[in-house]
Amino acid sequence: MDRTVNMTTGNPAKLILHLAIPLMLTNLGQQLYGIVDAIIVGKGIGVNAFAALGACDWLVWLVLWTITGLTQGFSSLIAQRFGAKDKDGVRHATGMCVRLCLLFGITVTVAGFFAAGPFLRLLGTPAEIFDSAVLYLSMIWGGTLIVLGYNMAAASLRAVGDGRTPLIAMITAGLSNILLDLLFVMIFHMGIPGAALATLLAQLLAFLYCLRVMVRVDVFHLRREDLRWDGQIARSLLKIGFPMALSAIIVDIGGIVAQSIINTYGYIFVAGCTAANKLHGTLDTSAVAIGFATSAYIGQNYGAGRIDRIHTGIRKATVISLAIGCSITALMFIFGRPVVGLFLSADAENAAEALEVAYQYVLVMSAMLPGAYLMNLYRYSVQALGKSRPPLISGFFELGARVFVALVFPLFLGQRGLFFMDGSAWWAAGIYLIICFYIELRKLNNQ
Repeated sequence: MDRTVNMTTGNPAKLILHLAIPLMLTNLGQQLYGIVDAIIVGKGIGVNAFAALGACDWLVWLVLWTITGLTQGFSSLIAQRFGAKDKDGVRHATGMCVRLCLLFGITVTVAGFFAAGPFLRLLGTPAEIFDSAVLYLSMIWGGTLIVLGYNMAAASLRAVGDGRTPLIAMITAGLSNILLDLLFVMIFHMGIPGAALATLLAQLLAFLYCLRVMVRVDVFHLRREDLRWDGQIARSLLKIGFPMALSAIIVDIGGIVAQSIINTYGYIFVAGCTAANKLHGTLDTSAVAIGFATSAYIGQNYGAGRIDRIHTGIRKATVISLAIGCSITALMFIFGRPVVGLFLSADAENAAEALEVAYQYVLVMSAMLPGAYLMNLYRYSVQALGKSRPPLISGFFELGARVFVALVFPLFLGQRGLFFMDGSAWWAAGIYLIICFYIELRKLNNQ
């Protein structure tokens, strides 16, 4: 069951792809949760329910992206210690990850029950979908510990080179999610609560499988002393993880501002943007996968002192990222319309107008997609060097670009100006992160 991989020797491109390909499939499976929910709710319940899910998108992502940033940041320390062949260091870091994640998860779970309504009211959620949106968001936030558990387990396994286990976990969970969605929504007619419950139960299965594998891996055999509070290790973890989580929060604030502006155009426009945003995560899922894989590669080689391999690895990863990003752009220009058509029944009331909004949004998003691949690659790569400030500052670049476009572009392009928000944020943050990464790499060369 020990599927760890030493990434300090061997062909960098093969090692990165060896970890990235399972990650791409894993992330795709994770995105399947949201897509299946959206398709079944949109076709089985209607446009209003579909718009209710869309009104929650950025608030759901607020917690999910914070969890992703936090756990990926924590895993950087695990990767560095694994690369340095420090087994006790890996165990101590993992034990502190468990304690910190429990503290964060409980806090968000409790706060989420009280915050869902006020947040959605602050965003100006249309009255027709407000109650449904509150119910869905409360349930998803209530399951934060489950989502956090899976992401921490998966990030820890990736840090030691195991991309296979998260993939198997997500395939199992993805199939379960589809079956549970059909059961709860289409057969039991549980509506939006059924969709939320199916998502959380599927994520629980993914976590339990990862945990089953972790307890059989030598470096994750935690002893009682590994779970004791260690302030020094906690500070090291938070030094990397907290800025990544804060960056995610800053990025999401820009999205929340944008969502509040989208809401002013009515629930039909909200439904169209929801369909496009459900594809958002799927389009850049490979970008995140390559970023995570490269982060593990760089973290291990940084821990081993192999700066020469970092140079080679980042060049190979950049080529891979751009090739995949441009290929997906081309595919969406060809197949974009039928893809967005999956989310709503064509004969449903107001569906044609909502689908046209979605299609136009997807075209603009796809054209700017390579920026997402560069941004994710260099954000996680510079973090793997133990540098937390550039990823944090890049969040402000995303926030600024997204808010600027949301406020200014509609003045000239009407509501379609909002379609440029995501792409502008990707490129603004990506360019900044590329500059920061090579500055840090030059410092390492000089040392």
